[in-house]
Amino acid sequence: MHDHDISERLASYADVLAGELPDIWTSSYVPPDAKDDLAELADRIWDLDLVTASLTEHPLRQAAVLSRPDGAQLVLLERHDERDGFLVAAVAPRALPDEAYRAVPEPNGIALADDPFLSAEQVAGDLLVRYDSALAQVRDNALGGIQPSQPDRLVLTWQPDGSVATAPVGDRAGAVLEANGFIQDPHSGIYRLGTDDTQAQARALRAIGPQLEALGIGTALQHPASRTVPTSTPASVPPVPAGTRAPAARAR
Repeated sequence: MHDHDISERLASYADVLAGELPDIWTSSYVPPDAKDDLAELADRIWDLDLVTASLTEHPLRQAAVLSRPDGAQLVLLERHDERDGFLVAAVAPRALPDEAYRAVPEPNGIALADDPFLSAEQVAGDLLVRYDSALAQVRDNALGGIQPSQPDRLVLTWQPDGSVATAPVGDRAGAVLEANGFIQDPHSGIYRLGTDDTQAQARALRAIGPQLEALGIGTALQHPASRTVPTSTPASVPPVPAGTRAPAARAR
C-alpha cells in the first residue's frame, strides 16, 4: 500500500474512532513532514509494551492524534505486521514533573483491527479505563494536595505558607488568575498567589470571584485535606472572596 493510501486511511480511521468514543474527541493528522511534532509526540507516548516495541523497529513517520477537552490524548499509528489495523496508545500530559509519574503504571497501548466501530468499544472498555486511572494518579501527584478544579468551578487551596494555589481547567480561568497576580509554575501548571503583600493578596482574591463568575465559573476556597482547618481565622489571612461557597466533601 502506498504511503498516500496509508495516510488517508489513518486519518479517516481516526475521524471515525474519535466520533465513536465516549465524551467529546477530535482528531488531527500529523504528516511525515512535521518532524518536530512527530518527535515530540513520540517522546510522550505512554507505553512500555507493544507500541514501544513497534517504535523501536519503526520510528514514527506519521500519526493521528485524538484529543479530549480535558487534555487527554491518544495517538494512532501504523501497525507494522501482516494484519490490517492500527496501534493506539495513550499520550502523557505535557509539562508535568517526572516525580508525578513515579509508581504510576503505564497505560500501555493496544492493537486495533481494521474496524473503527469495533475498535472504539475496545478502546473505551480497556485503554481509556487504564488511561483515565493513570491520568488521575499523575495529576494528583503533581498537585501535591491541591484540590482539582472543574471547567465550571475553580478550587483555591490555602497552603501552609499562607499562599493560595489552584489548578484551573481551561485558558479563560488562567487568564483571570494571571491578571490578578497569580504566577503559573511551568512544570505543574499550578497557579500560586504569594504572601509578600497580604493586602494585595486579599484584593486579588476578592477580585477574581466576580470576574470568574462573569465567565460562568464558580469559586471555592478551602484548606488542603492534609491540613487541619483552624478554628479561628488569623488576622493576616484575607477573607474568602465574595461569591465563594464552602466546598462539598469529595467522594473517595
